[in-house]
Amino acid sequence: MRTTGATPLQRLLRRADFLRAARGVKAATPGLVLQVRRRTPEETGDDHRPRVGFTASRKVGGAVVRNRARRRLRAAVVDVLSRRAEPDHDYVLIARAATAERSYDDLLADLEKALSRTRPGNGGGKGRSRNPETRSREPHTQEAAP
Repeated sequence: MRTTGATPLQRLLRRADFLRAARGVKAATPGLVLQVRRRTPEETGDDHRPRVGFTASRKVGGAVVRNRARRRLRAAVVDVLSRRAEPDHDYVLIARAATAERSYDDLLADLEKALSRTRPGNGGGKGRSRNPETRSREPHTQEAAP
């Protein structure tokens, strides 16, 4: 087992937590999809530890392949996310078809890249924000040419 002097991560287990994380920032790489969302002070309470959840749909493969993909994501989290996770954040790692077969070094690089894309100010979000709270409330209008 790996030993790190990093932040202990709490697990996401409730569906509602996964759904809230899905409304956050996303970064897709060949080996995984990372969803990150900062928790509000009301959600956090006294526990400021980062939380992490894992998921693999049936598109990834059968039960054996899905379980292998989740195990590999958990190992990658111990090696990368446990030292880079920020307090009051939820992280969801979604396995992709390549997760189970991708080399472990490539999987670690994918997680590092996804983390850097989801950091504020790194241009991680391409296009329009999917979060309705961050979108402009005013409709965009074009002025007619005289």
